[in-house]
Order: sequence, then C-alpha cells, then structure tokens
Amino acid sequence: MGEPAEAVLNLIHEIKLGKLSASYEITVKSIALFKEIIQGSDWKTAEDLMVSIRQQARIFQSALPQESVTANVARRILRIIRDEYHSGNTATVQHQYDDSQGSLSLHKLVTQTSEHDSIRDYSKPQQGLKSALLDHLQEIEVELETSTDNLSAQAPEHIHSQELILTLGHSRTVDLFLKNAAKERKFEVVVAECAPSCRGHQLATSLAKAKIETTVIPDSAIFAMMSRVNKVIIGTHAVLANGGLRAAAGAYTIALAAKHYSVPVIVLVPMFKLSPVHLCSYEQDAFNLVGNSEGVIPYNSTAARFSKAYSPVFDYVPPELVTLFISNAGGNAPSYVYRLLSELYHPDDYIL
Repeated sequence: MGEPAEAVLNLIHEIKLGKLSASYEITVKSIALFKEIIQGSDWKTAEDLMVSIRQQARIFQSALPQESVTANVARRILRIIRDEYHSGNTATVQHQYDDSQGSLSLHKLVTQTSEHDSIRDYSKPQQGLKSALLDHLQEIEVELETSTDNLSAQAPEHIHSQELILTLGHSRTVDLFLKNAAKERKFEVVVAECAPSCRGHQLATSLAKAKIETTVIPDSAIFAMMSRVNKVIIGTHAVLANGGLRAAAGAYTIALAAKHYSVPVIVLVPMFKLSPVHLCSYEQDAFNLVGNSEGVIPYNSTAARFSKAYSPVFDYVPPELVTLFISNAGGNAPSYVYRLLSELYHPDDYIL
C-alpha cells in the first residue's frame, strides 16, 4: 500500500479526535493534502503521480472507510491527470468540466471514453503537466468555496410561502439554504432533534436568530408531524452510486414517514459528496459508525446490564425514498446520479 505521508496521518488523527467533522472542512484539507503531494513529491510521469495519489487515498480509506470525501477528491484529481495527459494542454481539457458537458450525447461520451481507455501508457514525461494540474486544483478550490452559495441560491425555487418544512439535525448546507429562502419567503421550520446528539437544537437556534419561525420536536414525533408537512429538506453525509444516502441517524425514519404521506424529500448535496461506491450486505460495519451509547441507555442503569445498546451515527436511505437531489450544479433525480458520477470520475478510478 505504500508509506503514509505525514499530512495523511495528521488528517486521519484530526478526524479521529473529532477536530474535523464537517465534510466541507475535510474536503478542503484533502485538496490541500493532494496539492502538497503534486507540488512536493518527486514524480517524473503521470503514472508515478497517479500511483502516489492512489496509495495515500487507500491509506485514508482503510483508516476511515466512512469518510468518502477524501477518496472522492483523489478520484477527481486522477480524472484530471488522465484528461490533461491525453489532451496535452489546459485549454482543450476544460470542456470536460464546463456546462457544455451536459449537451454531449451519450454516444459521444462512450466514444470519448473508449478513445481514452485505448491509451493506458502514462509513463511518458509531459512538459507542463504539474502547472496544468495545479491550475485545475485552483479551479476545484474555487468551485468548493462557491458550492454552498450556488446551492442555496436555488432555495426560493423550491420553498414557497406559508409552507411547513421538516428537517433533521444540523447541516451547514440546510442552514444556509433555509436562510436564503427566508429572504423572499415566509415559512415555518420543524427540526427533529436527532437524539442522542441532539444537534437539531443548534440548527433551531441558528434559524431562530435569522427570524425564521422554528419548532424543535423529538424524533418520536416525526410521524405524527409529517401529515402537516409540505416538504422534507435534509442534508447528507454522502450519496452512493445507486442514489442512496449515508445520512444522519433518523433520516430513514423521516423518509419512510414522508413516503407514507406522499411528502417530497429534497436532499441538499454538494457535488464533492457524490461517491461511486455501493452498500453491500457484508460491508455494514464499514458503512456505519457507532457513537456513545450513554445517551441511549445510562451506563449504570439496570437495562444496560441485561441488554446491548447501540447508537448508530448513520442511516442508509434507499434512492426510492428520495424525490430530488439539489447540488451546486442544479437539481437531479436519484436515477441520474450515474451520469453525474461519469462526469466527475473516470470508471477505472471507482475502485482505488
């Protein structure tokens, strides 16, 4: 697997200690990490660089399998290396990442992929490859900085006056989305507290300061409240290849209740959270995290002596329970995730 770089070990250490928890912060650190590898490591060819990036991404993935954003950043950089190597200059590769990509036909995408796959020799040095890659990383950093603003700018299109919105826990993206909608619309928000961490209180406090009428409810009241709700708007930790979610614990409960009452479920997801992985039955332990069970059953209680208490951090929400994904690139149905993945990552990099 190779020796881990010091920056990789430091990042793993910070995440395990809880110093970094938000996906946005981890993504920013990951881009800086791979930028340091591109600038500092002694590589001569694209193949050397790709091997180095894969090695560090595998180390991170094996240490923290639940944090997919670093692997996503690695996959996107590998895609840029491939495209830049094949094109030979920065100007012609730009079309892979601008809005014109959406107008390409499926036939053209298939033929382009087959042409690129026919050239697998990355062992030849290329002049100006490092500077071109650093320019692309700068573009990714700018895209990352503006992703939340671009996403929240779409809020008035999806939230209307006098609606009752239900959300769960605390999400920075949901917070900004609702605040942006409140500039033009008057609506109410109900926040499920997301026990035992009860992070929903943080979101409720933030929304209340923005003069948005907000009510906090216990998770047990989600189904009872759902009949009055107009829309469910939640964030997610990651979007899987089939359009399913790795979301905060309680999201599956909300999605099931919403389906019962035919309430649309809108998921806010920046593009860096799209991950080309599937949930397999034998990988359940790697999919989830178990939090402190003290908030579920006190350690010294009688019930704790005779039962096992678990406090899962994530829920898996299948794609059929999601109505719409809203990203910084626009809104898409869960069935369209495969196309977004094909634009972001190369098929050969799905498995690092």
